[in-house]
Amino acid sequence: MADLIVKAAVKEALDDKNVASDFYDALDKEVAALLDDAARRAEENDRKTVQPRDL
Repeated sequence: MADLIVKAAVKEALDDKNVASDFYDALDKEVAALLDDAARRAEENDRKTVQPRDL
């Protein structure tokens, strides 16, 4: 799977913090899981459109 996060955006959002290099991989996995769960909820509700409520 492609990277789901933009490292530069994460670094900018955490501008006053140092970011460990393995943090990005862990964050990417969390985002992937969140998206999988949202897609599953939409599907369970007979929708193809993922909506904010699916988060």
